Amino acid sequence: MVNSQLIPLPALSDNYIWLLHSGSDAIVVDPGEASGVARYLDEHGLALRAILLTHHHGDHVGGAKALHEHTGAPVYGPRNESLPICHHRLSEGDTVQLPDFNFELSVLDVPGHTAGHIAFHGRPNGSAPLLFCGDTLFAAGCGRLFEGTAQQMLQSLKKFSALPGDTLVCCAHEYTLSNLRWALAVEPENAVLQQRWETATRLREEGRPTLPSSLSLEIESNPFLRSAVSSVVQSAERYAGRTLPTEVDVFACLREWKNNF
Repeated sequence: MVNSQLIPLPALSDNYIWLLHSGSDAIVVDPGEASGVARYLDEHGLALRAILLTHHHGDHVGGAKALHEHTGAPVYGPRNESLPICHHRLSEGDTVQLPDFNFELSVLDVPGHTAGHIAFHGRPNGSAPLLFCGDTLFAAGCGRLFEGTAQQMLQSLKKFSALPGDTLVCCAHEYTLSNLRWALAVEPENAVLQQRWETATRLREEGRPTLPSSLSLEIESNPFLRSAVSSVVQSAERYAGRTLPTEVDVFACLREWKNNF
């Protein structure tokens, strides 16, 4: 079996459409537009086998209908969100069977950014495990709370934290540098963050993606996954100017801080 290859296709202003292919078969995740995906498929002689959607926002679903019409690939998406096209409605506990890839993706419910947001995780043949997290988790950040609460998002991120540390985190936006600037304000003495800033800056100067990240790296350097760590708690309390008695309070403060940064 040929090992799978993971490709971040730049789209719109700062999106990535994730394409996974093995041999001549491919899947795509959150195609905000169709043209770049169709061009890549044609140039590399790939057959699209599935289209996966994590949530309803237009920059994640805008190309799904055209890609289905172009390729016939079925569309999988969240059970409880309004989508332009969806053949298989999914929620936590469901799986997406990918026989052409010899593996399956499990579904997690991760409300917070949107009310019905889902994520996909699994381990392709011969490769590291993957997490397609949509706009729930970013490199050194997380999604804004458009339809959910801080408590919901915190619990959603804890589901991710429980996955294997070598999981590749396939975020849907190139927000890394702006997120790292903020994360360094929260934890200026974090050596992992300092090194991460240097690495990400170099990658962007070379015109290369900063993604995928890894779950272990996020746990060491993403304040939103560190809301119980004393240095992050103390920094959030200084920003808030008061004691924050629960982890949800710390997380909510971090989200407000990032919103205003």
